[in-house]
Amino acid sequence: MDTKELLKKVRKIEIKTRRLSDHIFGGEYHSTFKGRGMTFSEVRQYQYGDDVRNIDWNVTARYNEPHIKVFEEERELTMMLMVDISGSEWFGTEQQFKNEIITEIAATLAFSATQNNDKIGLILFTDTIELYIPPKKGRFHVLRIIRELIEFKPKSKKTDITQALQFLSGVMKKKAIVFLLSDFIADDYKQTLKIAANKHDITGIRVYDKREESIPNLGMVQMQDEETGEYMLVNTASKRIRTDYSKYHLERVSYFKDTFSKSGAGTIDCRVDESYVTKLLGYFKRRE
Repeated sequence: MDTKELLKKVRKIEIKTRRLSDHIFGGEYHSTFKGRGMTFSEVRQYQYGDDVRNIDWNVTARYNEPHIKVFEEERELTMMLMVDISGSEWFGTEQQFKNEIITEIAATLAFSATQNNDKIGLILFTDTIELYIPPKKGRFHVLRIIRELIEFKPKSKKTDITQALQFLSGVMKKKAIVFLLSDFIADDYKQTLKIAANKHDITGIRVYDKREESIPNLGMVQMQDEETGEYMLVNTASKRIRTDYSKYHLERVSYFKDTFSKSGAGTIDCRVDESYVTKLLGYFKRRE
């Protein structure tokens, strides 16, 4: 992809996702993810309707009229976007690949955080950490994140969620809002998720295609494993093969939901042909 085409694509995603974050998600994000508490701001004269519990008695005695302490939410937070860029994300039978939807969701979340003056960082992972961008503020920083999501070429096609979570725990010493975006066709990340979720506010966003839920009867079909590159002939006319495939998919989904739930982390399921806007809004409202 040449520079002109890349910039055009970044701009297109910015226009779409920024509009969503400005008009829809900004307020929802702010009310869902609270700051670290309230911090003292100033003392002013008491006004009718003020909470009497906030009266500053020392200042009141000095000026012989009631004054109250004003507090503000200590807002600044850090959002970490952890994005699976393994081979299986380059799959889609609808109009978009999974990785394209993931990019749009990540951009929308990033602009929502920027609107609230929070920092945003990025971890791109496969079975290794492919790229780490430390948290910073601002539109240009978000545009860099979008650019990397669009054009970054991973060295590996495999997935290791455990290693990504271990890296997160190593680089983020303070509590962060973490969105882990993947198709979660993986397992064995239960213990590392539990450790990370004890420290951070984690949400897993599972992006998947409807064709990953079941295989249609198409007879003998050549298929490729996107993570290993291996080709194989699959007899999709076999009921046992179709049943085994559906069972494997359900096991991965069940592992994802159970593991996140037991760790105290949130989950969002988003199929590529569904509205991620509806999914995100529903999740934010449930959490308020």
